[in-house]
Amino acid sequence: MTDNKFLTAAAAIAIAAAGHATSVSAAQPVKNVVLVHGAFADGSGWRGVYDQLTRRGYKVTIVQNPLTSLDDDVAATNRALDRQDGPTILVGHSWGGTVITEAGIHANVAGLVYVSALSPDAGETTGQQYEGFAPASEFVIDKADDGFGFVSPEKFKAGFAHDVSDEDAAFMRDSQVPINLEVFGTKLKNAAWRTKPSWAVIATEDKAFDQAMLIHMAERIKAKITKVSASHALFMTQPKVVADTIDEAAKTIQSKAN
Repeated sequence: MTDNKFLTAAAAIAIAAAGHATSVSAAQPVKNVVLVHGAFADGSGWRGVYDQLTRRGYKVTIVQNPLTSLDDDVAATNRALDRQDGPTILVGHSWGGTVITEAGIHANVAGLVYVSALSPDAGETTGQQYEGFAPASEFVIDKADDGFGFVSPEKFKAGFAHDVSDEDAAFMRDSQVPINLEVFGTKLKNAAWRTKPSWAVIATEDKAFDQAMLIHMAERIKAKITKVSASHALFMTQPKVVADTIDEAAKTIQSKAN
């Protein structure tokens, strides 16, 4: 009986929280940011962006994606979004762009920022975004027997983070979070960029994607584009540029709401 009462109370709290999430008004100050990392990395790479934004008064939450499926990563992102107390800028790097495209329909999301990130449409797969563009010859993925992928250790610095120190690149290489490669064949159900304003930061020396592919994706979603000389690891090496773009997104949305 006690357990049932506890479960009933927990359910009531969850329903109340959900109701609060859906009641958020864009007229409230946009002071929340949720950061979503991509494949082969974890949330710690956002530390520089986090420091930049918190110094400017933002409340910043960093998602730790399991990288086991699109549904799992979206669920992790939604858990973070549920905890926000007002309009939120949702930011994704690389694979994280696919995640924010699906999760960005959440009521708390006021705008999207794509950091050298993927942005499929509803009904498309992530893998389809590569079609018609030059392959990333320096970004080599080794597939394990269980279907998970790692960036080749021999190619990691050149392909992922050529502008990172040798020591930091080695740590990133050896602390990789593998991704289930089946995620690239999962069709999206939603495309938040169709209803939420978008911004894009593109690394001009990104070896994970063809430049034409990054520009095509950003232009298709009508994102305001900022280019910066950086590797695929621009979320680490260019924290001020990324933070400035997030800040611009928040202020633009706020000004239009007033």
